[in-house]
Amino acid sequence: MTTSPAPDVDVVLPCLNEAGALPWVLARVPAGWRALVVDNGSTDGSADLARSLGATVVTEPRRGFGAACHAGLTAATADVVCFCDCDASLDPGLLAPFVEEIRAGTSDLVLGRRRPRTRGAWPVHARAGNLALARMLRHRTGLRLHDLGPLRAARREPLLALGLTDRRSGYPLQMVVRAADAGWRIAEHDVPYLPRTGASKVTGTWRGTWHAVRDMRRVLAEPPAVRADVGDSERSGTR
Repeated sequence: MTTSPAPDVDVVLPCLNEAGALPWVLARVPAGWRALVVDNGSTDGSADLARSLGATVVTEPRRGFGAACHAGLTAATADVVCFCDCDASLDPGLLAPFVEEIRAGTSDLVLGRRRPRTRGAWPVHARAGNLALARMLRHRTGLRLHDLGPLRAARREPLLALGLTDRRSGYPLQMVVRAADAGWRIAEHDVPYLPRTGASKVTGTWRGTWHAVRDMRRVLAEPPAVRADVGDSERSGTR
């Protein structure tokens, strides 16, 4: 019996009714990487479509962005794990330099700072909520980040050691907060942000944005977690 070669990188793609975007997204996953499409209750055939396009499908019945992301992280086996939205707003090919930065040991967590290419790509309410959270994050951790976007890369074992518990919209923020508490080196790089395909499940409305901000405020109120260092080198914060 033949076995599939281990993937160079696993890309976690949380998915809820993204059939319209999946072909574009999966076509841009770099060769040698494995796409882990985490189906979070889709009713539009997203899971079957993803399989037909060569992705590995992970089923997570518990609804929530964090639940889907963490299911993908726990299913991953590659040393480096990336995260990317599955709505065609971000190109997973942009993760390649992030991965090289992780492998080179210059950063422990690399984030994409979304830069809208069109006026409608990032609604005003979503951008305002993100700005408020970035300010709260700076107050909580000292990190001078501009965005808490979903495009990111880190090593799998240290990510698991962070003990992430949020299973809703606060998951991306909790990852950054706990990484900062652990002394990780966190980098941020500009990435083009495109209009998404289909309706947003989180920040498409003021109500959705408010719920996301509420989840994230709860994360910021948590006490510092136990350190989960990624190595013995000195950590210098964001650059």
